[in-house]
Amino acid sequence: FAYRKRWSDALRETERARIARDVVLDFPVYNSLNRSFKNTVLRATTGGQIASDSGRHVHVRSLDHLNFSFAAGERVGLVGHNGSGKTTLLRALSGVYTPTGGDLTVKGRVTSLLDISLGLDPDATGHENILLRGIMMGMTPREVAAKANEIAEFTDLGDYLSMPLRTYSSGMQMRLAFAVSTCVDADILLMDEWLSVGDADFQERATERLKRLVDRTPILVLASHAPDFVASVCTRLIELSHGRIVADRPIEQQAA
Repeated sequence: FAYRKRWSDALRETERARIARDVVLDFPVYNSLNRSFKNTVLRATTGGQIASDSGRHVHVRSLDHLNFSFAAGERVGLVGHNGSGKTTLLRALSGVYTPTGGDLTVKGRVTSLLDISLGLDPDATGHENILLRGIMMGMTPREVAAKANEIAEFTDLGDYLSMPLRTYSSGMQMRLAFAVSTCVDADILLMDEWLSVGDADFQERATERLKRLVDRTPILVLASHAPDFVASVCTRLIELSHGRIVADRPIEQQAA
């Protein structure tokens, strides 16, 4: 993609938008002492690290002392095995999870495409859900209203937008959710795999829309299981294993 340098005031103030220093994220496991700790460990060979504290409470360490910073203009690809911590890191970056240790500094507006259907109400109409989802993503009602017509036109749902969401097919719901989720201008865009929604015709339009969103976003953080795709989209690769960063290197961009 061709990236434009269109940074917000927040990112103009500093080259670094997110800085992590020794970030740790532990998840407690309750009622675990009556289970076989040995079997629990054996079943977690591809996930985080399991340990117990001085109070005999078991916890899973999903992120283990991560240190990194993201600069304006970077497209960061997160790779690693299932359970390596990619999605957990994205959720920590979006504010869903609060680190249990270390420091995570945030500058700029964040848009998360981790769950594009979050905030949709099955009993509300399509028009009402455009407002609900937009507000869920941090937009003001005025900002949503300014984009409502463009969103409605992109969905190509017509009169269905005046009907309750529960009358939509799953594909129609994804069209609506995708259209709203990709209308927000942000400083940092978080994605767990590249989105692909709808039939062939809509997928083509959706891909172009997503490319434009990525193009105008200063920082992209994308988790993926496809190294070739990451190499074609991203400028930097971070590899995770059991919650730790095992590689952090630039990606040489392929010729178009």
